[in-house]
Formats: sequence, C-alpha cells, structure tokens
Amino acid sequence: MPSLLDIIDIFLVALLLYGIYKLMKSSGAINIFIGVLSFIALWILVSYIFKMKLLGGILDKVVSVGAIALIVLFQNELRRFLVMLGSRRRWKNFVALFSQKKSKQTASKSYIVQIVLACKNMAESNTGALIVIENNISLDEYILTGERTDALVSYRLLENIFYRNTPLHDGAVIISNERIKAAACILPVSRDETIPKQYGLRHRSALGISQVSDAKAIVVSEETGHIALAYMGKIYADLSSKELDRMLNEDNGGFLSTPGKLFSPRSRKFAEED
Repeated sequence: MPSLLDIIDIFLVALLLYGIYKLMKSSGAINIFIGVLSFIALWILVSYIFKMKLLGGILDKVVSVGAIALIVLFQNELRRFLVMLGSRRRWKNFVALFSQKKSKQTASKSYIVQIVLACKNMAESNTGALIVIENNISLDEYILTGERTDALVSYRLLENIFYRNTPLHDGAVIISNERIKAAACILPVSRDETIPKQYGLRHRSALGISQVSDAKAIVVSEETGHIALAYMGKIYADLSSKELDRMLNEDNGGFLSTPGKLFSPRSRKFAEED
C-alpha cells in the first residue's frame, strides 16, 4: 500500500509535468517538448531494455550533453518559468483577500479601457503605435532605454505620444503597475525569417518582447489601421476593440476564444482561429 508521502510525491510530480506541458503549449514549443520526450523514451528502450551497445553508446553521449542542449532550446521558456515562480505577484495571490482581488481587478479594468480606447482611435486615424503591458517578468531594462514619464494611463496621453512627428512617437510605450513608465523605448526585435513580410518593425518588436517575457504587446498598424497583440511568442492579428479588451483583461481564456488570425513563428504559418 502506498503511503501518504508517496501519494503526495506522485501528485507533485504530476502537477509539475502538467505545469511544464502548459508552459510549452502556451509558448508554441510543445512539438519540441514532445520530441525531447520521444528521444528519452527511445534512449531508455535502446540502452536499458534492448541493451544495444553500439547505438546505446551513441545515445548515451548525446544524453550526456542533453542538459546543455535543453537550456539552449528552451532558454526563453526556462527564464519565463523561473521568473514566474519567484514573482512576488504569484505568491501574493495565495495570501490576498477576496476583497482586495476584486478592487484590483476593478482598477485594472479602468486603465485597460483607456488603452483600448486609444488603440481604437489610433486605428481609425491610421496612427502607428506600440504599447507593452508588463506582467510578471520585469521590463526595467527596456524602460531604461526610453524617456521616463511615470504618468497615469490616459487615452489622450497615449494618442499624443504616438501622434505623427512628435518626439516620442518612435519606439514603445511601456506600462507597469497601471502607469505609463516610459515612452520611446527600444525593444528586442524578433529575427525569425518566417514572419510574414507585411509585418514591419513594430510587429517584429512586439513579437520579440513577447518571446523574452510574459508581457502583452499591442500594435496599431500605420499602413492598415489594424490592431494586433503579441503574447507568449504569438501574434493575434486583425482584432476588434472588443476582442482586444477581452484579451487584455483575461489570461488564456481570452486568447483561446478570440477569432481571427494567429501567427506563431514556430508553426511557420498563419492559422485561422475558430
């Protein structure tokens, strides 16, 4: 009979595997993760069950350097996982009272309304914009590249920042703790060659910041006026203001229920979401 400690041990392992699977799926690396598991299963079969010495020896050498290879393959996912694990916000959720959560969500809703309204107005006037909302992973290193503002989120302020030929219209606005921390910030640019050619520097920057952090990056196209959102290494294109509002307020639920075009560099193509 398994003891209580054994049951807890199995439960924690299952929880860890589920968390890894969920992280890989959200970042688009699920196929690589399945491939790694398949290779490990093959190695166990060859080396320990069938005991093939030559092939087993080759696979043993590959496995011996596999840890380094996994770090290289999943460096963004590992960084995101470790930062989320040690995030103060994650641990505060365990001790926060229900009333406090409710008041925070109400406050968050108000500043998101300002962002959505600004994006809607800029889309109608074909004003290009790039807005990044910090989540658990700190964006301080990118805030330092721009002009510090530390202002309340206002749709009029956002529209003025991105108005054509103003000093701060180039670069990204970064929002943290419901305040505009900086404007004209420089973001990492995704260099994935499979990104469609119609995507310009703003889209590549939005995708780049979403690949190295868990931030949500909103893009308003200057050419088409279309709104897109990059999150966890994926771009959700051609969004309406209602869809954008839902995606900013919700986590995975808002993304899974959003129609339109989804582009993931790992899938190398556009896919129509139902």
